Parts: sequence; structure tokens; C-alpha cells
Amino acid sequence: MTVLRNIGQLATCPAGTAQHDAGLIDDAALVFDQTGVVWVGSGSQLPEAYAAHESVDCNRRLVIPGLIDCHTHLCFGGWRADEFEMRLQGRSYQEIAAAGGGIRSTVAATRASQPEQLLAKSLQSLEGMLDLGVTTVECKSGYGLEATTEIKQLEVYRELNGLQPVELIPTFLGAHMVPEEYRHKRKDYVRLLCDQLIPEVSDRALARFCDVFVEEGAFTPGEARKVLDAARRAGLGLKVHADQLSTGGGAQLAAEFAAVSAEHLEYADTEGIRALAKAGTVAVSLPLASLYLNERYLPARKMLAAGVRVAVATDFNPGSAPSFHLPLAMTLACLNQKMTPQEVLKGATSVAARAVSAEHRIGSLLPGYEADIAIIDAPNVNHWLYHFRANACCGVIKSGQWINRLP
Repeated sequence: MTVLRNIGQLATCPAGTAQHDAGLIDDAALVFDQTGVVWVGSGSQLPEAYAAHESVDCNRRLVIPGLIDCHTHLCFGGWRADEFEMRLQGRSYQEIAAAGGGIRSTVAATRASQPEQLLAKSLQSLEGMLDLGVTTVECKSGYGLEATTEIKQLEVYRELNGLQPVELIPTFLGAHMVPEEYRHKRKDYVRLLCDQLIPEVSDRALARFCDVFVEEGAFTPGEARKVLDAARRAGLGLKVHADQLSTGGGAQLAAEFAAVSAEHLEYADTEGIRALAKAGTVAVSLPLASLYLNERYLPARKMLAAGVRVAVATDFNPGSAPSFHLPLAMTLACLNQKMTPQEVLKGATSVAARAVSAEHRIGSLLPGYEADIAIIDAPNVNHWLYHFRANACCGVIKSGQWINRLP
């Protein structure tokens, strides 16, 4: 058992409170072991029973739950730096895709990559994420768009879960885009997803969720409805890429299926926001994608006012968000979505946990929760997200084990 003492500010991030309430405790202490968090509270009230256990001085630093990146495309072949220049020259995301770039470019590179290459590349990214205080990562397939490579990506995630400490939560995104070879037979590709791939993914327990991209150039609401229905019948949780580049009914579709999350939502309208609130679907904000694509940001204030919980994630991928820096995404959410630091912190912890159906065990630092903890070299949440640094995380604990120990 270990006692973290002399904590300047502890953010417990309770799952059941309003998003603006991060459960802050000043001058705090926290007790944990490998089974989870044992006790939290004011340092002056630390029970005598814990006095004899190992004690670690946090030196007035901020302690938060381990961060949860609830939307990434972790496993991919190649990069797309050439598209970065094209966008700077005024080419749109849709124009680049129509010219053979975008997702199709990454599909070709991923299909050509060996599993060991994808594994090594993903491991390197996860090491960087962990250094930032990220202890759980949702990771999508979607760069195969045919049976062999989609399964290859998910098998890489399964192997990665046993090779390093970050918990991976895999999502099947075979419905990312219709592949080139099915351009003129879209119904056949939807049938492949529904009749073959989704059942196999479910039977082999390769993913916990199924996602679908509802957008012009991707899948229509009617096609997506078939995919989501097949995934629900197979016992997979449901997610929807919705309203990223246009108002296309994705938010309403996610609400119709009571999806655990609707993701992107930069163009979500009032009707869609109301539907999400009624369904209890988490809105996942991806500020790095808005930054790189020079697109509008998710309307967080409207969503929060309507009762929608807003998570914050990176969308890490080689095209529209080539960065896994979740704290940067959090600061962008403050600046461009007018979310408060406490709202953003909960968005990357307990609300993000809700977006992966895990809010009962991770994302909060309360007794009974897993001891996933990040120690931040800042006096409080406001200072951390205001004073952006390359990395302010100076200690990480995963499942009660020190990964990066305080110096």
C-alpha cells in the first residue's frame, strides 16, 4: 500500500457529478494499492492506520486520474505529410480524398505493412502517450477496409495489450469508408461488413465496439443503420463518427441507436444535440482534427447547456490529427470550445471513461476505482492547462504499479 501525500490539488473527477465539478481537494492525500484506490481526502485527515505504509511526497503537485484517450486510430501504415502542405495551399479534405489521398492512402500503406511493423510503430506511440499521463486508449481499425487487414489491425491491438501497460479498448471501424474496389458495389461492401466481418470480430472478441463514419464520401445514414443494427445483434457496443464536415444526420442516428458515443460533431445542429442529450450519448470532441483541418470546433457550450456530456480526445491518425498529445487537445478545448479546465479534465477522464463504457472502474480517483494516476508538475488544474508545456507529467501509476516514478 502506498500513500501519496503533500498533494497540492487532487482531482477525483467523480463520474456522477456535473461536468464542471472535477471533485477538487486541496492539500490532499491518496492511498492506493494494486487492487485500486483505497482512500482519498484532506491530508490533515489521513487515517492513522495508513501512517506506517510507504509514503511518497508529491511536493504540492497536481494529481489526476490517468488520462483516457477515447478516440484514436492508433494502428496505421505510413504517414501523410504531403497532404499537410496541400491543405496549407488551400486544398480541402474532400479534394485531397478525391485525388486518391486521405483515408485511401493510409489504407494502401496499412494493407502493405506487416503485423510486426504495425506493432512496433504502435508501441512507440503508446510509449509517448504513457509519458503524457495517458493510461487508457480506445483504438480503431478502419485502415484495412477488407477482411484480412481489418482483422490484422485488431490482432495487433490484442497483442499490444499484453506487451505494455496502457489499456487498449479496440473498436471495429470497417465502415470507415467504402474501399476503391467496392466503389460501384457499395451494397456488397455493407453486406461483407454485416454478414462476415462483424460476426467474426464479435465471435473472436477482437473488439468491444463497432463504429461507422456517417458523412458525404463515407456512409449514408441508411447504410450506417444496417451496420449498427448488425453490430447490436452481434453484441458490440455502438459508436458513430458523426457530422464532422457537414450536418448529415449522424448525431440523430447515434441517438436513435443509443450509441455510447457520437464523435466529431463539429457540424451538429440543435436537433442533433437535443437527441444526444435525450439518449445519454457522449459527445466526443476532437480539437486536434479541427486545428489541422482548419474546421470549426465542436459546439461544447451548447452541448453542455443541453445536458450532453462532452469528452475530449485526440483522433490520433496520420492525416487529420497526426498527434497523440492529449494535453494539447485539452488546452485547445479550453481555448476554442470555451470549456473550463475542470470540464476539460473530466472530459478526458470520467466522461471519456463513459464513452468507452468503463466509468464504473476508471476515470475517477475514488475508493474502489482502479489506481490509474498521473502526477502533474503544476499546482492546480487551471495552471496546468493554461501554462502549456511539452510534457508536465512527472509520474504515472497504472493499475497500482509505478510506471514512471517521481524523481
